[in-house]
Amino acid sequence: MRTVTVTGQGTAREVPDTVVVRVAASQRAAGVAEALAGANSAADEIVAVGREHTDASRIASTNLNVWPAYDNQGQPSGFEARHSLSISSTDVQAAGKLLGELASRVGDRLQVESLSLEVGDVSRANGQARAAAYADAVSRANHLAELAGVRLGQPQAIADGGGFASPMAEGGAMRAMKSSADVAIAPGETTISATLTVTFELV
Repeated sequence: MRTVTVTGQGTAREVPDTVVVRVAASQRAAGVAEALAGANSAADEIVAVGREHTDASRIASTNLNVWPAYDNQGQPSGFEARHSLSISSTDVQAAGKLLGELASRVGDRLQVESLSLEVGDVSRANGQARAAAYADAVSRANHLAELAGVRLGQPQAIADGGGFASPMAEGGAMRAMKSSADVAIAPGETTISATLTVTFELV
């Protein structure tokens, strides 16, 4: 049996419905205990603000570090503690208000590490991307068969290369206004990609 193997690629677009905010509470102090206590009190405030804007189950500590701090001359100047947290919300507008409230209530002890826009359920987009990938594979195989002067037969094997979302939403953005209470988040669109490798019979 003569065969031809091709790889098809397909994409689908989806509007992100989940915002993940990664922040940290930091504190510098003369001693380890003071630095840790300051970071933890700021983290408690972050959790309190987070619970006002999303479910408590969507708030999680991700890291806690304490290390020696140094001044501009390289001399020891105490210790710095850092408590990192992740907060997710399915309400984009609530996430914008969350960031404003955090900046207002936590103050200079707050560090915004990142903000990402994600698709909570990618099953529909994955299906659309796979369908597009299969159509692309058929088109490629038909073209190769035509070039070889034969006809394309039935598919003999299909390997799913998986689907994945682009790490950042296209067109998404975060913009801080003059007032700390105003943080605008534009979700934009994210691209879901899929790859299929298909082997067809040549007849």
